[in-house]
Amino acid sequence: MDVRRRQAAGAVVVLSICLVVSLSCGAALSVTRLKLEVKRHLKRLNKPAVKSIQSPDGDIIDCIPISHQPAFDHPFLKDHKIQMRPSYHPEGLFTENKASTESSEKPKSNVQLWHLNGMCSEGTIPVRRTKEDDVLRASSVRRYGRKKQKAFPLPRSAKPEPDLINQNGHQHAIAYVQGGEFYGAKATMNVWEPKIQQPNEFSLSQIWILGGLFNEDLNSIEAGWQVSPDLYGDNNTRLFTYWTSDAYQATGCYNLLCSGFIQVNSEIAMGASISPVSAYRNSQYDIGILIWKDPNEGHWWMQFGSDYVLGYWPSFLFSYLTESASMVEWGGEVVNSEPDGQHTTTQMGSGHFPEEGFGKASYFKNIQVVDSSNNLKAPSGLSTYTEQSNCYDVQIGSNSDWGHFFYYGGPGRNPNCS
Repeated sequence: MDVRRRQAAGAVVVLSICLVVSLSCGAALSVTRLKLEVKRHLKRLNKPAVKSIQSPDGDIIDCIPISHQPAFDHPFLKDHKIQMRPSYHPEGLFTENKASTESSEKPKSNVQLWHLNGMCSEGTIPVRRTKEDDVLRASSVRRYGRKKQKAFPLPRSAKPEPDLINQNGHQHAIAYVQGGEFYGAKATMNVWEPKIQQPNEFSLSQIWILGGLFNEDLNSIEAGWQVSPDLYGDNNTRLFTYWTSDAYQATGCYNLLCSGFIQVNSEIAMGASISPVSAYRNSQYDIGILIWKDPNEGHWWMQFGSDYVLGYWPSFLFSYLTESASMVEWGGEVVNSEPDGQHTTTQMGSGHFPEEGFGKASYFKNIQVVDSSNNLKAPSGLSTYTEQSNCYDVQIGSNSDWGHFFYYGGPGRNPNCS
């Protein structure tokens, strides 16, 4: 009997050792596969550079030949002839930096931090180098550089259920127009560095160019500034773009993190830090964003400020936006992950409510849309939307200096928002 017991005990020990070894080996294999997958993905994104620039914020900016950028990994772009400049600019550009007669309301210019240590030469484009840690912070290698699905605002007139948008934790304070044919949009927005409570949350301010159905095959082109610790690994305010042709499911990405956007500018890097930023009751710094459809080629172009035409989204990327947009939105978005079961303290814009006004609240001004004749004009029927105005709010107005404008934002959790 003792012999049988000893044999049984030995068998259990052997089985336990085999199980531990098996689990350890399985875990080791999973880690190895992940590292190989990340390495392959980094090789696709980080093209060989002509020159590399170390930015003061820790970024590395690679100057790569314009024809080697990630866009040209797309099978439909193998023989694409790069369009170095748009055929047309929209007519009637609102005078850039048209300031109030009050000196305190004159905007100031800003640059990207990496410019302090060098510039890329003509014929190359600046690309923020993706690091291994950047990819590992994503939920998967495949989802790196992509928004979560259904990350879009749905004004009440465009959605069947009032609480639909709250289910995915995204909240907005926006102004919008819908129901027409839009061929672009423009605005100037001041730049802040909102505080983010959780690393998986973000705060952004942007323009949306939209077409299609929100829940199924939405086409969206987006551009603005954002703070996203998960995407960039820090709390810096950064210039960004985004696109999708299937409601954020399988297509599109931020910046140049997939094949899509074709950059032609050698001076501005997508995803790079913007500096300086606005300060409460102090200097205000703003950026201008213009997105429009080239009437000849059909591509959607983006301009940053008055001097930098950055590049374009080829028309074939989209279905609905091949013709025109049916909706344009301007404003802020945050992720509310409800840490500890309470509303997040992640700020939108300046972190202050719209009623505080200039120098304290965040704003969009000189809001315009591009019509079918390629003219910039004031939006007709501008409306606003926010899920919880006690957390983040929006207030529109118009005057001769700022055209159509709005203040927006808020602190998130507060005594009236929990």
